[in-house]
Amino acid sequence: MREEVVLITGANGEIGHGLIKEIFKENKSKIVALDLKPLDEPLTEMCERFFLGDILDNMLLGRLMAEYEITSIFHLASLLSTKSEYTPETAHKVNVEGTINLLRLGVELSQWQGKPVKFLYPSSIAVYGLPNLKIKEKEGKIKEYQWCTPTTMYGCNKIYCEHLGRYYAKHYRQLAIDRSPNALDFRCIRFPGLISADTVPTGGTSDYGPEMLHHAALNKPYDCFVRPDTRISFMAMPDAIKALLLLEAVPAASLTQLSYNVTSFSPTAEEIRQYTIRAFPQAKINYKIHNSRQAIVDSWPVDVDDTPARRDWAWEPDYDMDRSFTDYLIPAIQNLYK
Repeated sequence: MREEVVLITGANGEIGHGLIKEIFKENKSKIVALDLKPLDEPLTEMCERFFLGDILDNMLLGRLMAEYEITSIFHLASLLSTKSEYTPETAHKVNVEGTINLLRLGVELSQWQGKPVKFLYPSSIAVYGLPNLKIKEKEGKIKEYQWCTPTTMYGCNKIYCEHLGRYYAKHYRQLAIDRSPNALDFRCIRFPGLISADTVPTGGTSDYGPEMLHHAALNKPYDCFVRPDTRISFMAMPDAIKALLLLEAVPAASLTQLSYNVTSFSPTAEEIRQYTIRAFPQAKINYKIHNSRQAIVDSWPVDVDDTPARRDWAWEPDYDMDRSFTDYLIPAIQNLYK
């Protein structure tokens, strides 16, 4: 018999680190991890197996299907927002074609195993595109169906992949005579900016928040690329992991939609800077506005409405802004760079 596992793609990224640790701690599932880069050694020991490879490699995905009974797929692999703007065609290839490969794998596994495979997909506030600051302030908390007009390749990739997930879950091969009744169980979370203490930021447009902290801890000067009054929603990484695992665990009958907003706190860049300076008085944080990146962040909402997630699967963050910094980020980052 094939072994039951959960599959995590992009396992060596910011979310992957936290997810592997939490699943291993709970000891509920064995983990098969996949990433383009070698997995950090402590994480490798927490996994049943690690595959060094590409989500665009269909031979590798076929091997995973043949060797394991995959019950859930956490598809974390992607090219993030800033990098995607420099290489949009590559971003489309990785973020869309790679996701289609994983969705097809999920559908085939669901059919072969005779029960729906859960497909957890982290989307982003980058799917939103507000036209100007006046409307951004007026709209306030955005619902999932509002202003889905992204201005970045990453945002376009994410909203399209949400639609692909809906197609593969509800309409895949809908005209086929031999259409299987076992559909994919697609579940999506739209994350705000994520701040992690364990990993260094790697190319997100909301990374000015964690970049301040990591630079300050290393005693390196930092030029923040957005205005002091810039405001979007953020979340501490432990809450992001909690949200993924809560959504994965809830019965399908409890879900009223496929994509859910989650959020925790919505600080300005200056508020993040002040928290950082209080923790690291030697920090040298200035503002050097990058107009194009500023325009992208300005198109994202001040906050999002996560009422459906709170109602359907009891979502509630553990970390507000003060606890995120004082109990999690600052002590953990200080310890990281000792």
